[in-house]
This record gives sequence, C-alpha cells and structure tokens, in this order.
Amino acid sequence: MRFGAEVRKGSTRFKLWAPKCKTLQLKLKGRRSLIEMDAIDDGWFRVDVEGVGAGALYKYVLPDGSAIPDPTSRHQPDDIAGFSEVIDPQAFGWTDRGWRGRPWEEAIIYELHIGTFTEEGTFAAAITKLDHLVALGVTAIQIMPVGEFYGKFNWGYDGAMWFAPSSNYGRPDDLKALIDAAHRRSMMVFLDVVYNHFGPHGNYLPAIAPIFTKKHQSPWGEALNFDGRGANVVRELVVENALYWMSEFNLDGLRFDSVHTMVDDSSSHILELLSARIRASRPHRHTHLIIENSDNQEVWLRRNSDSEPVHYTAQWNDDVHHLLHAAATGENTGYYADFDDSDGRSGRLGRALAEGFAYQGEVKPHEAMKRGEPSGGLPATSFVVYMQDHDQIGNRIKGDRITRVAHDDAVKALIAIYLLCPQIPMLFQGEEWASARPFPFFSDVPAEVRDAVRNGRQDDLRSTPEHEDQDRPEVEEAVDPTSIRTFTSAKLDWSNLRKQPHSNWLKHYRSLIDLRKMEIVPRLVGQQGFAGRYEPLGVKSVLVSWRMGDGSILRLYANLTDETQHDVQPIIGRKVYLHGFAEEGRLGPWSVLWTVEV
Repeated sequence: MRFGAEVRKGSTRFKLWAPKCKTLQLKLKGRRSLIEMDAIDDGWFRVDVEGVGAGALYKYVLPDGSAIPDPTSRHQPDDIAGFSEVIDPQAFGWTDRGWRGRPWEEAIIYELHIGTFTEEGTFAAAITKLDHLVALGVTAIQIMPVGEFYGKFNWGYDGAMWFAPSSNYGRPDDLKALIDAAHRRSMMVFLDVVYNHFGPHGNYLPAIAPIFTKKHQSPWGEALNFDGRGANVVRELVVENALYWMSEFNLDGLRFDSVHTMVDDSSSHILELLSARIRASRPHRHTHLIIENSDNQEVWLRRNSDSEPVHYTAQWNDDVHHLLHAAATGENTGYYADFDDSDGRSGRLGRALAEGFAYQGEVKPHEAMKRGEPSGGLPATSFVVYMQDHDQIGNRIKGDRITRVAHDDAVKALIAIYLLCPQIPMLFQGEEWASARPFPFFSDVPAEVRDAVRNGRQDDLRSTPEHEDQDRPEVEEAVDPTSIRTFTSAKLDWSNLRKQPHSNWLKHYRSLIDLRKMEIVPRLVGQQGFAGRYEPLGVKSVLVSWRMGDGSILRLYANLTDETQHDVQPIIGRKVYLHGFAEEGRLGPWSVLWTVEV
C-alpha cells in the first residue's frame, strides 16, 4: 500500500501523506533520537529504517513538536492515542487457500457487533459461536465496523483509524483467525466500512492533510474531500482501505455505510471507482458489495448483459423493513408515516417486495419530497431484506427489539415473509432466539463532551416514530449512550438459548432457513428483472408473485392485520409454507402463505 508502515527485508519503510507539514520526524519507542523523514513529492514523507521490523512501536512528530500515531496504522495496541505498531501482513498462517466464496444467491446474512456478540466481546470469542450460526443455517456474517475508535465501546461508526481493527476486540491476526474459521465452515464474511466521515475523537488527518472540504457538508460537518484540491490522494486512501480489508483479511465483501452522504462532483464518482477497483482485484473470487443508500438510486444496482452487478451487488431495503414494522407494531408516525398501508390502496408493501423500492420517484407525503428511482427492472437479489437491524433497534428510546413491541403472531408473520422472500435475508444478532437483551446506541466519549452527546442523542430521538406516539415514553427516559452499563446491557444472553420460549424461537428460525435453502435458493439463479408482480388484497394484505430463475412462479399471500381477509384470489400452486390459516377466498389474521407453481 501507499499508506502506513511497510515491512521489508531487514527494514521497515514508514510513509505519511502530510502536505500541511514542512518537516516530519519519526519517533521509535525505546529510541531517544528522532529520525528525519524525507519529503518526496505531493506532500509525502518517507524513511527506510534498517533493523526495524514487525512489533516496533512508533509515532510521527509534527513541526510543532507534537507526536501523533500513524493515521493509517494497522494496529493500536494501547488505544487510539498511543503508539502505532508495525504489523507484518503476511505473518498470519491462512488455512483457506482454496476458498473462493459462495454465490450471492446462497447468502443468508447475520449482522453482528463484535463487542456485544459475546460476553468477552472479542474476535477470538466470536469464533466459539460460529458453530451455532452454522447450525442455524447462516451462510454469511456481516460484522459492524471495527476500525479503531475512541474509548472502550462504540457501535463502530465513529472509527477514526480506518486500517486498524480495534484493540478492544483483539489484534489484527485475531480478526484474520475469525475470518479463517468462518471460511472453514463454508461461511462468508462481510465487513461494514464507513467512508462518509471520521469519528470526532482520534482523527489526526485534518492536522496534516486536506481530508475534508468546505465545498460540501455532511450530517457530521464538512464532507470528505472527494473532488477538491488534494482529492486524488483522499480517493486513493478510500480505495486502498477497501482493498486492504479485502486482500489482507481475505473478506468476501463489504457493506458501505450511508453512501448517499458521500458527495462527489468529479467526473468519476468515488463509488464507481471503489467498485471497479475492488472487482478488478479479485477476478477469481465471489465478491459481494452491499450499500446503504437512503436515496434509493437504482443506478448503483444495475446488472450487465450476463446479469452480473456492474457496481454493487445489493442494497439494504429499508422500505420493506418500514412497511413490515409499521404493520406489526401499529407505529405510523415519524418516518413510518409514509409507510402506513392501512388504507389498503397504496400497495406499498407489495411494490417493495416485488420491485425493491416502495417509492420510485414519487413524492413521500410527509417528507414532501421525491424519493427513489424505478427499480422493477432489477432482480430481487439486488436487495437485502430484514425485520431488524442495528439502526432500527438502536434508534429506539431504549433499544428494544420487535418482540417487545409486537405480538408473537405478528412477528412470526414478518419472519415468514422476509426469510422466504426472493430478496436476500439478513438477521440481527440474537434475533433467532428472541433475545431479551436490547441493542441501544452506545458511544464512549471524553468526559468533557458526555453531556453534549447525551443531549444530542435526545434531540435525535425526538424525530423518531416512537417519540411521536403519545403513549410511548419520552426521550428523557432514553438510556445514556456514554455509559458502560448501556454497552454491557446489549451483550447477548446466550444462557437463554436453551430456555423457553427462546428455544422454540430458535427452532422456528432454523426450520424456515432450511425451507429457504430447499425451496427458494435453487430458484434464484438466473432470475431477471421485471420478475415481480403485486396486487393489494385489502388493508395491509397483499398478493405478490415472482417468476424465478428456473421458470417457476413463487407466490406470497399475506394478511398483516387482526381481521380475516375475504375475497382473496384463488390459491395457485403447491403450498410451501403456511403461518396462520388460508382457504379458498379467505386469509386469516396474521397469515402468510407461500406457494410454488412449476
């Protein structure tokens, strides 16, 4: 890489892009004298130091005498402000040399947060739970961001060092061991990465380089500089970070956070460059690139003539989540207001299941703005569908899961829809046994800004649907995101796995995932765009059909209300799964029927 410390034969090359600095020195821990670095070109500094190898600790000394860790460090053994450690990326002994990944159609994703997935909260501890995921039927884990962040706990989206796996979770080789162990179990591993901002604490780049631009604003302040002076190196920093994770950690894919906030007015958008460089570097591997995009842009999900992704493999489908959640909980305020299908005429649920986006260029009434692009021409596998994710749980006042706010029949109806849908399903950690633990937002911050973070969190929660419901608790009752107790409250309750009712929930998930592998996955290969059709049956009731890749027709009959739906169209095809009851002309309350016609 152009960035970071590079172990060479008998020496280490130290490199740093610092165009705001006239001089730069290297400080090696244990040595009294500083080492002058050579200014080479375009703001780069470099020095080769003989006799220094992996394990050496170092910092950079700026012209004002202050010492900073390497912003592109591969490891921070003593937290974000400490010395950086030289890492030899080739030292780990991989056992998965023959691994080429799995086709996207086989993906059944499990999102997890390393710090709360186990009591220990480490990469090594996560390995001990992989067999549970294999037995569940999961074929891919998606790890929330692990880049080094300030303090002892964080969701991960405040990472300030993109190349260093957080030392709270272990060493880089511990993460590699987790990925290697997953591959031995034929399980893919995706990593969530954040290229729209840096965390507010521990980011040393602004002091030495034009990493931000005043030209664009983001939700976090000045946007990353993708199209201004010095942008070429910033763009390369992002690309090399993505290639670093994919190559040095042997990942199967990446999930890109909030790409709609990555503003780039250059002739080649950073998202186009990212996908092209990643795919070109791995022609022999299955590579899956997932985006989160609130603008719902179809352009990033297009397929070529061979039905392969041109840029990105799939997008998280918040539209389906919002529609399912609103139906099951009755929450229809805040951002759920535009996803209330209670009039029985909008057909939003059917459209989102059949075509991907519920809004495809139309105005969202409560936002008074257009949303989305036409997506019916995309295959269903262009979308990742879920009943819960870290955002939709964590952005509630107490971080409570759907099993706390909806009755079991409603939840099981939602599970039957999203796990058997042709879109790619994703579970959130602990969902499979209806974990009693919440997943609130948590973020360790310096003492002097804790009050500001607490107040800011309460302001954010005032725009949520839960707060706007007068029967719900006020945001002042929200948990303190800066408290260690909030973080530990989110650690999964693995001890409940074999207790009732949790063991029954687990059996339910396993049976549905097994059914998906038998009936849905084999039919996904070769599915084309314009394959979905939908028809509203009444209030929160819908008939959706898809022409599958093998030519069969998959149909969903769903009634997400407390009332029996009458005058339902004739049931066609072989019954694959039924939750509730269905008979000719009638569909029972919270009933979901799947059929296949060959």
